[in-house]
Amino acid sequence: MYIFALRLKITAFVLMGLGFIGLAIGFASAPSTVAEAQAMVADAHGGHGDAHGSEHNTHDTHATDSNKKDNHHDDVNHATTHAHGEYPDDAHGNDKHADDHHGEHLLHQLQNKPWAALYVAAFFFFMIALGALLFYAIQRAAQAGWSILLYRVMEGIAAYLVPGSIIIYVFLMLTGLHANHLFVWMDADTVAHDEIIQGKQGYLNVPFFLIRAAIYLLGWNAYRYFSRKFSLAQDNAPSGDISNHKKNFRISAGFLVFFFVTESMMAWDWIMSLDPHWFSTLFGWYVLASMLVTAVTVIALVSIYLKSKGYLPKVNDSHLHDLAKFMFGLSVFWTYLWFSQFMLIWYSNIPEEVTYFLTRIDDYNLPFFGMLVMNFIFPLLILMSSDYKRSNWIIVMAGIIIVLGHYIDIFNMIMPATVGDQWFIGWAEIGGFLFFAGLFIYVVFRELSKAPLEASGDPYVGESERFVY
Repeated sequence: MYIFALRLKITAFVLMGLGFIGLAIGFASAPSTVAEAQAMVADAHGGHGDAHGSEHNTHDTHATDSNKKDNHHDDVNHATTHAHGEYPDDAHGNDKHADDHHGEHLLHQLQNKPWAALYVAAFFFFMIALGALLFYAIQRAAQAGWSILLYRVMEGIAAYLVPGSIIIYVFLMLTGLHANHLFVWMDADTVAHDEIIQGKQGYLNVPFFLIRAAIYLLGWNAYRYFSRKFSLAQDNAPSGDISNHKKNFRISAGFLVFFFVTESMMAWDWIMSLDPHWFSTLFGWYVLASMLVTAVTVIALVSIYLKSKGYLPKVNDSHLHDLAKFMFGLSVFWTYLWFSQFMLIWYSNIPEEVTYFLTRIDDYNLPFFGMLVMNFIFPLLILMSSDYKRSNWIIVMAGIIIVLGHYIDIFNMIMPATVGDQWFIGWAEIGGFLFFAGLFIYVVFRELSKAPLEASGDPYVGESERFVY
């Protein structure tokens, strides 16, 4: 049995405490009036310019795309303006009215900042737990033999799905109650002046949005509960009784069908609808790839940590080698989807589609291209060698880079649509990451201490014990 070390428990609580303080400062620092927002922007720019100028700078930067995008520049700005709900159609030609709406939009961006930071961190760690549950279900449905000694690690990570789901759902409910302005399609005034969003109101409306979220979360958590229950029951079953193993196989196969439908819908609802004028048919797969590679990486990191403390003695270099293979392969898969989505949209050069990438390249240049290096180039160079896949310290080093890289990936998905060019790494961003990292560590390792770390009752456990790559 694993014993949750006091030092690790204290570390988790310290991280949560520091994170809570950072989030509190972030929310307290958010402006409450347009004048405060304009003053904050003026201070950030050394006292030059105002909110109106800042807003124009946001859209004028699109012109830096030079010769390829010049012919569509005006259309892109028009689409972006309406997607962010900056001003209604009747505001054109009325400078005072436009200034008022620019100021209000700036206020919403700065007020969104701590909420968006909270959302990025909450979703990221929830995504890791969900990805671990998916990877676990795939192993169960495929009746894979190599991974059985890692089942308890996967189950421990998936345990975070429960508190993570509660936090996400409460956040979405608060958003639906207009506690923030993250989803512009929830704003009645914006919808009233936006024909495109009006055409999507049959799907993008708050009651249906929350009902769908409840269905996703209840379905995923139900599978986690029953799979864990049958897994533990199999350990205590009489010799020769594999009924619980068969039950786990059946519900895992059913869960995968449910998951691959609901995961794509979740990606549309919770992330893609932040930009309600933009869509990508690859987006569900793109989020899935990020989810899976991060989850497998965390499984590897937790397994290596447990082995360093004298646990998981039967887990050998071949098991870790295969986890590293998945880290490498899924990183390449993520890059394939990233490039496919980027290339097709960039090449087609349709204004309402390409504005998604223009915003990120112009205003988020460093995190946008930096995460490509962290999520593809670094894993490709480090994990290509078979020998390196057997080295714990190399896996840990690559794993930390991959986890941080995909955190930035989620940051790039959420921040541009919610805070525009008013982003920076501040108290809320650091606090959000620390708080949820601490909560994640506490929940996962507490769950690991509740049951033996070896699924000894599984009929294929011998195959896992003898596994050699």
